[in-house]
Amino acid sequence: MDTASTTIAKASSRRSLAWKVTLLSIPLLTLAVLLWLRQVEVNALRQRAISYYGSVPHFQLVNQQGQPFGSAQLAGKIWIADFIYTTCPGPCPIITTRMSELQKPLENTDVHLVSFSVDPEKDTPEVLQKYAEKMQADPKRWDFLSGAKSVIYRLCREGFKLAVSDGSEQQGIPVHSTRMILVDRRGQIRGYYDAMEADAITKLLADTNHLLREQPR
Repeated sequence: MDTASTTIAKASSRRSLAWKVTLLSIPLLTLAVLLWLRQVEVNALRQRAISYYGSVPHFQLVNQQGQPFGSAQLAGKIWIADFIYTTCPGPCPIITTRMSELQKPLENTDVHLVSFSVDPEKDTPEVLQKYAEKMQADPKRWDFLSGAKSVIYRLCREGFKLAVSDGSEQQGIPVHSTRMILVDRRGQIRGYYDAMEADAITKLLADTNHLLREQPR
């Protein structure tokens, strides 16, 4: 191969490498920009006042490790709750994914995540443990709860003021709210956020940051 051909080949190789680097960089840059935009929006929203929606009644259930877990373990903590079940064919995977998105931005806080199963007869601690592992849930920060269905359903309806049904009139498929709930250190409900809405996590993070300033450890 003559010098000219070698030069052309090297130039072509450099262009090919540059193009590959560019293609690989685009997703990373896009993600960085999206995370930056979310943080900008969180910072703008965190200044707003947040309301009170009543208190969460005392409860005790069992977590994915088979340990008692309830109000006593959450006392004095800011926490975020949702209602799901592991065999859900509908919104539960999305809800749990949204909860998972909270782990990283809240990792340096004492905010706790709590997922209540609305199908506790099937969602035993062992089943919830596997589900938690699948979702890469930090066991020190995120508990998945099961127990008596009557306790969970009463807590959902009367405590969190959310609709729930065991689906006995709908082919046995449980029906529940897609909302995530923010609870402050005094056990007061401070916000509801529909996990199916695009800006739910942004608003939830903003209000959580507000509470962390309002009620420091």
